[in-house]
Amino acid sequence: MSRLTAGTIGELRDGLRSGRVRAADLLEAALEGIADSEAEQPALNAFISVAGERLAEQVDAVDRALGAGEELGSLAGIPVAIKDNICTRELPTTCGSRILEGYVSPYEAAVARKLRAAGALILGKTNLDEFSMGSSTENSGFGPTRNPWDRMRVPGGSSGGSAAAVAAGLVPVALGSDTGGSIRQPASFCGVVGLKPTYGRVSRYGLVAFASSLDQIGPLTRTVEDAALMLSVIAGVDRFDSTSADLPVPDFGERLDAGVDGLAVGVPREYFPDDLDDGIASLCRSAVERLAGMGAEVREISLPHTEYAIPAYYLVAMAEASSNLARYDGVRYGLRVPSASSTMAVYREARGAGFGAEVKRRIMLGTYSLSAGYYDEYYGRGQRVRRLIARDFDNVFAQGIDAVFTPTAPTVAFRLGERVDDPVEMYLSDVFTVTANLARLPAISIPIGRIEGLPVGGQLLARHFDETTLLQVASTLERSIAADPLDREP
Repeated sequence: MSRLTAGTIGELRDGLRSGRVRAADLLEAALEGIADSEAEQPALNAFISVAGERLAEQVDAVDRALGAGEELGSLAGIPVAIKDNICTRELPTTCGSRILEGYVSPYEAAVARKLRAAGALILGKTNLDEFSMGSSTENSGFGPTRNPWDRMRVPGGSSGGSAAAVAAGLVPVALGSDTGGSIRQPASFCGVVGLKPTYGRVSRYGLVAFASSLDQIGPLTRTVEDAALMLSVIAGVDRFDSTSADLPVPDFGERLDAGVDGLAVGVPREYFPDDLDDGIASLCRSAVERLAGMGAEVREISLPHTEYAIPAYYLVAMAEASSNLARYDGVRYGLRVPSASSTMAVYREARGAGFGAEVKRRIMLGTYSLSAGYYDEYYGRGQRVRRLIARDFDNVFAQGIDAVFTPTAPTVAFRLGERVDDPVEMYLSDVFTVTANLARLPAISIPIGRIEGLPVGGQLLARHFDETTLLQVASTLERSIAADPLDREP
């Protein structure tokens, strides 16, 4: 693990501003750490592309400005990684797919522009399940990413490369995207913090779409404080994204030290089934007891439509994926198979050669659910169930609940290859996370302990656009666990 880049954003900023560390030192440490992680066997494979020497000029400018005492952006000199489904002009955007191998976007995502404006060093693009379709980062066209805690295990997905890069100390922070848990589940598996903001809080402009009504960009960090800082940088309305909310961006870190005294935390019985892993259930109970001990009112609640969340989510997500991925036809951009003898052959051969098995599966299922005679039976019904799930949360929050606590994932990181041939079992990895996307709520996963050396995450959800309370509760719990690390091994 690289000593410098394993720090928090706050620690690195203090080092830069005091002169103890130069931006050039951070860049060198990050690049060395990535090279080392790839030289080891088996390789971590967290990155698809790395900027490297292209950042030298920016680094020199940051160091000169700091030396002159100039006031710089909140991320000046900080190395940041970006999931490779977020468009950048200087590095390829592949979405982990061979169909986009080598593709360089002519424009940059809104979040990338905001990172640059804050002075961040965009170090590279991280690995992911192809087009974000997966829960293990085994579906990438560029090989699987491995978990830094145990390289025979998955890092989770689809933002597995971002989670692994932060957990391994290669960068202090990375961006991911979350369609059904793709930030929070890998955060749980890799022992880092993963934040999915409210749908509309962060612009999706430049995020290559998987399921447009579910996708949201968010940070993976080492601490809740860093997640709050990153959200402050990337949040806000964007004229290029009509779904972004025209709301003020608060100081998301202003109440991190406010505690939980007087807040009500709901614990839904549906998220603690009898077959939940005993170790995970125990760590979750311990986390809830900590919150109660610090003054929170803990209530058992019910979210009765939870059992329908997985089928509803996959109906909606696959239908939208089928529509969004229709553009990859071998004509406009992406892979082109030169031997094709007709227009139809171009479509068929480009998509056949360029897409992996999981993407093909989801396109076929999504296309079927949108076909004549089946639209209302499948996609339409999925949307109706989605509204019922959202109403469950509305009812709970209307009863005075400030935050909801659940497990993030039903298991610790599983072994590479263990679920590749069982897509249903793989889809169930998201059983506790998809509801936040369906209801468009903010949610966060933080580390709450370990089982046999493997990290476990606890999830918190809050009202729409109430990330401030969400981060307040998460930070309080994080500090409690940090102060009593002996409880982290069940």
